[in-house]
Amino acid sequence: MPYVMARLSYLTPTQERPFQYAYPPPEGTPWESGSYEAREVRIADARFLSTRSSVHAEGFELWDAPSTLRDFTDRDAIVRRYYPEAAELACAATGAKYAYVFDHLVRRREADRAELGFGRSAKGGPAAANGRIHNDYTEESGRRRWDLVLGPAAEAMRGARYSIVNIWRSIKGPVLDTPLAVCDARTVAATDLVSADVHYPKRTGDIYLALHALRHRWSYFSMMDRHEALVFKQYDSQLSGVARFTPHAAFDHPHAPADAPLRESIETRCLVIYE
Repeated sequence: MPYVMARLSYLTPTQERPFQYAYPPPEGTPWESGSYEAREVRIADARFLSTRSSVHAEGFELWDAPSTLRDFTDRDAIVRRYYPEAAELACAATGAKYAYVFDHLVRRREADRAELGFGRSAKGGPAAANGRIHNDYTEESGRRRWDLVLGPAAEAMRGARYSIVNIWRSIKGPVLDTPLAVCDARTVAATDLVSADVHYPKRTGDIYLALHALRHRWSYFSMMDRHEALVFKQYDSQLSGVARFTPHAAFDHPHAPADAPLRESIETRCLVIYE
């Protein structure tokens, strides 16, 4: 199977709870804590898998899902036109009955192709590619998201199985320079995941960072284009038998042309309910 050898940014073991700031931090406070080690790993091109990956087994799958939206600079248009498409795709990929899109983020690779960090510019610019291996939700924040998304309806529906999935796509053209790598959820142990804080202006989020383990199996889909969408699991309320967490990170493709277009992408977060 075709693959590349590339470096991914793992958290080094720490006794302190790591944090990151999604906005300029208070004076004297760093943008992030903890230290990271770049490990060279084998990243398989999942386009050449003998069988298609599954969002409920490996934790991810690629869909041919063109969007009718061409301009992703207008937030209102994204919410009005793209969110319904994302909800429909989330249900199709997971087999869920209901889908609620609650968040999105557009990312743009820096013009100077700076070393990949956690995707926030020290200059306060737009979000960039996130090179820190992470999972957007933890056991705790995944449970908390139920009430945040459903609001008054949460109690009446409590007990239903649900998941949180990300839908990731290019919004410019084929991704050559910084593709998204995803880790096979079956190769990730609970002891590999470390809870960390993400500070926003009005709240603090809770994500997982990842410690290195030789058992991890990484994949990406080469040259993802606008008509494709990568759906991957970030949380599942079912405790066993399915993928629950899918760590992921951007990486610098070792064979990207020097003049490769800068990657632009959108990631959409969606809560799906199965009953």
